[in-house]
Amino acid sequence: MAHIVVLGAGLGGAIMAYELKDQLRPEDKLTVVTKDPQYHFVPSNPWVAVGWRSRRDITVDLAQTFAKKGIGFRPVAAEKVHPEQNKIELVDGSSVDYDFLVIATGPELAFDEIEGLGPNGGFTQSICHVDHAEAAYTRFEDFCKNPGPIIVGAVQGASCFGPAYEFTFILETELRRRKIRDKVPMTFVTAEPYIGHLGLDGVGDTKGLLEAEMRDHHIKWMTSTKVKKVEEGKMFVEEIADDGSVKAEKELPFGFAMMLPAFRGIKAVSGIEGLSNPRGFTIVDQHQRNPKYPNIFAVGVCIAIPPMGPTPVPCGVPKTGFMIESMVTATALNIGQILRGQEPDNVGTWNAVCLADFGDSGVAFVAQPQIPPRNVNWASHGKWVHKAKIGFEKYFLGKMRKGKSETFYEKAMLDLLGIAKLKEVTKG
Repeated sequence: MAHIVVLGAGLGGAIMAYELKDQLRPEDKLTVVTKDPQYHFVPSNPWVAVGWRSRRDITVDLAQTFAKKGIGFRPVAAEKVHPEQNKIELVDGSSVDYDFLVIATGPELAFDEIEGLGPNGGFTQSICHVDHAEAAYTRFEDFCKNPGPIIVGAVQGASCFGPAYEFTFILETELRRRKIRDKVPMTFVTAEPYIGHLGLDGVGDTKGLLEAEMRDHHIKWMTSTKVKKVEEGKMFVEEIADDGSVKAEKELPFGFAMMLPAFRGIKAVSGIEGLSNPRGFTIVDQHQRNPKYPNIFAVGVCIAIPPMGPTPVPCGVPKTGFMIESMVTATALNIGQILRGQEPDNVGTWNAVCLADFGDSGVAFVAQPQIPPRNVNWASHGKWVHKAKIGFEKYFLGKMRKGKSETFYEKAMLDLLGIAKLKEVTKG
């Protein structure tokens, strides 16, 4: 018998548990350890932040779902992983032993790296967690009573740019619905070297598509921009030239601001030689396996991936849903092989499929693989993306509540590629 522990139960951890359960032998034991007893569908957080969804709409009771699947559940945060002892120390003083560990913690949000950043003691909002999104909605309602400038974007070192674009246009849509858009100047501030870079050097014509959308919606933008500090109603930024020098310093006023932070690994897995890199992200090989501790695997945002290349302001590489799903499947299959005395040989595809909702339209893209050069490099836009995102939310939450391990993104990629080919044929 082997005891497999999944640390974390977000997007990667929850589906990891479901897929692992299907690969284990009858005598094996599976336990999920996580700080939050409920799963929240993070892609819906931008909707929560404008009141289009509530916490209840996007929440799944993990204890109930895991119990039905025969998966053990410990809703207690980890204090420290001890890989030499095959043990996880928990914050309540207890511990969990494991034979195999899958780290799926997601990131720690590095608000503290910029003075005044973030919702807890800072002056900007966040949509990274449902708690943050709820707080942002409260602040947005107050803002609408006395509208002024809005700033949305992603700071230096950020690696998740899509939600910043989504939230910008979702806010713009909601402001139009409230008939106060004319009172709200909007500026998008990003570390990216150009609009639509996304930490991926663009996908298809994301640069052209997103710039056009911003022009059409009267949204100004600043790229290669570093946030120095934030005060009440003021953001101090530096525009950086291609050679790394400071091109200009500006003070931007705002009545409402949402800035995505940089990520780092959580403290429980950070500072362990051979397991994590200097930012605390878990080191893995092509099989999602740590080279030093071969009984430890990792999936999702918590893994270490080097940046695409040098940019004037640091930009990380996003770990998109498709990429995470492919990591999960490869890991589940690899652990199943090891348990049966075989060598693991499964590798994640690391493709990217994204549906970026704009409130009443949106942009979709497919990158295969996610890191260029690519075999498929496609992007499109239209009202259908908004509808597809709603369908995705309903499908995924239904999958989570039923404990299904079937994949979504593979199907989505095939459907989107079908749309792309149809458009090519129509143009021809």
